[in-house]
This record gives sequence, structure tokens and C-alpha cells, in this order.
Amino acid sequence: MVERIWSGWRAAYVGDAADRRRDEADGATGSVFTEVLASGLPDEETFIVHRGDHVFAILNIYPYTSGHLLVVPYREVADLADLTDAETAEFWATVTHAIDVVRRAYIPDGLNVGMNIGRAAGGSITSHLHMHVVPRWTGDSNFVTAIANAQTLPEPLAASAARLRSVW
Repeated sequence: MVERIWSGWRAAYVGDAADRRRDEADGATGSVFTEVLASGLPDEETFIVHRGDHVFAILNIYPYTSGHLLVVPYREVADLADLTDAETAEFWATVTHAIDVVRRAYIPDGLNVGMNIGRAAGGSITSHLHMHVVPRWTGDSNFVTAIANAQTLPEPLAASAARLRSVW
């Protein structure tokens, strides 16, 4: 028998999916990443922890755990094959460095590193490629997720961003 653990804390994110799809279909504003970059807000307010020439690293505002980073090219492309050679080189170098930064900042037991390309693969922002770097700990899903439809995160996003920037 398959057991299910419900993650109700993701409801706000799932509930916004129709709006994200509509925004992507309209093409009017671009992805949420493009909007963040165009906002002119300081990195401390947008949770950008690193800027390179072709890619940047930003905290996921709907994190699975504290320190959940996204590595994103500045240019809005949907697939790895759409990156230029320079973007590809910096993307993978930044992913590798982000893994090291997360390990040094959080000392996790393991990491999830991956991306979803296309809606059918689970991609929620399909127009803008991004790689997840997620620190994980043995037993990091606790009883609160299972019984209260909530997830506990031990630090606010601003503290996570500062912690990662200090190691970057």
C-alpha cells in the first residue's frame, strides 16, 4: 500500500499555477525570474545571492528546505539546448559552486539537484530554465507536515540569503 504525506504548505504555490501559465502564455511580463531582474529592487529584497555574467542564483521563495537555491540564466530560455556556449559553461560552473556553497553553509546530509524541463516533467516556470539545489537532512520531514498540513522552516528567507552570500 502506498502512503501519502500531504504537503499543504504548497497550496499557495499550486493555487498560483493558473496565473503563472496565463502570464507565460501572454508573454507580456516574462517569467517571474525576468520580472525579478527587471524590478530594480536590491538583491537583499529579491533574495538573489549571486550574480555572474550570464547566470544568477536566487532563493526559491517556496522552499522545500532552508537554503533551497535556484541557478537561473539571465536570458529567458526554456531548454538547456537553447543556452549559448558561454551560458552553458557558466550555468554548470555556477551549479557546481552552488552545491559547494550550500554544503558549506548548511552542512546537509545530502542534496537534491535537478530541473524539470516542460510542464509534463513538473516544470512550473516552463519558459525560464532553472536548476534546483536543495539541502536535505535525514528525517527533514517531520510530523508537522503530516498532521498539520504545514512545513516548518527554521529560518526566514532573508537569513538564508545572508547565510549563503557569506559563503559565496
